[in-house]
Amino acid sequence: MAPSRALIFLPNLLILLSFGAQPLPAAAPSADQTQAQLKALKERIERVSRDVGRDAVERDRLSKNLRSAELAVSAAQSDLDDLRTQEAAHSKQRSDLADERARVSASLDHERATLAIQLQVAYQIGRHEPLQLLLNQRDPAAVARMFTWYGYFGRARAAQIEGIAQQVKRIDELDAALAEQEKALEQLHVAKQQRLSQLEAGRAQRKTALTNLQVEARSRQASLARLRAQQADLEQLLRELARAVPPSAPTDERSAFGRLRGRLDWPVSGRVVASYGETRASGVDWDGMVVATERAAPVRAVAAGRVIYADWLPGLGLLAIVDHGSGYLSLYGYNDQLRRSAGESVAAGDVIASAGDTGGRPEPQLYFEIRRGGKPIDPRPWFRQRRP
Repeated sequence: MAPSRALIFLPNLLILLSFGAQPLPAAAPSADQTQAQLKALKERIERVSRDVGRDAVERDRLSKNLRSAELAVSAAQSDLDDLRTQEAAHSKQRSDLADERARVSASLDHERATLAIQLQVAYQIGRHEPLQLLLNQRDPAAVARMFTWYGYFGRARAAQIEGIAQQVKRIDELDAALAEQEKALEQLHVAKQQRLSQLEAGRAQRKTALTNLQVEARSRQASLARLRAQQADLEQLLRELARAVPPSAPTDERSAFGRLRGRLDWPVSGRVVASYGETRASGVDWDGMVVATERAAPVRAVAAGRVIYADWLPGLGLLAIVDHGSGYLSLYGYNDQLRRSAGESVAAGDVIASAGDTGGRPEPQLYFEIRRGGKPIDPRPWFRQRRP
């Protein structure tokens, strides 16, 4: 999934019901009314993403460069993952075809050997053996039985010859299929090399952007100003999303997020390196938690809900926001790739992203935050285990 394709909504009535954009009339809306309402909702969400993202990035040229580089890296990595999946599938097909060709070839060798023995025996008996039997046998019944057996042998040999011809044809087909798979694998290899070049170029661009950010933020005052601006960007995004997509009421037990306190699983495995309420070196407190983890580690939704944001934001990199109903939101930042688009429903444990270091992080991490009524709350009491 390309991260730039943020806030793409599924065209069905459940989205509208979940987001609670408008109260439903007593009678079910017509298909045209439903499509019009969904279109209006989609436009509001897209406008929020476009305006808030543009304003946040345009205020900071360096963040704009970082965004461009990290989106390029994410897109190249996503394409590379797809190509590797295709390559694995083609390799398996090629292996299966090679195994089948080996089996058919072995069967063909066996049939040819059997037929050769039968032909040698027939040659040794001689072409005139049936005629001799007819002239020498006094018992007509015995002669009839012998002719019947000769008929059986002749038809069996004809069937063997036909089977051999079919096996030869199948081997030719398998050879053609193998050649096609080899060609496909070669094309995939070329495409992979191109994506790897794009990935390296994007990483080089990202390294330059990070170096420039570090140079500008050497002073504590500059670092503090940047962090406060990034927090303001997030608050602005959440306010605009709340106006465009009012918090939904829970639609079933899975959405009753408030009753899940102390029962949630961690969104990723790893080690907590920053906790809610701790003060950063720049003087700004954390509104969530930071978990150091492995690159590309699966990031899972902590509860059922619907993705309402999936895009890049200064300070948080590739960010996913899930609406759990009743005013509860969960935020997942610093991802390398986003696996779900805005508008998609998710269940608890669904993979929604891959952990990474976007947003300028020095190592792969996940930023996790819970919001209630738009305000950050301490996530720690919500987990069933103390450590991820």
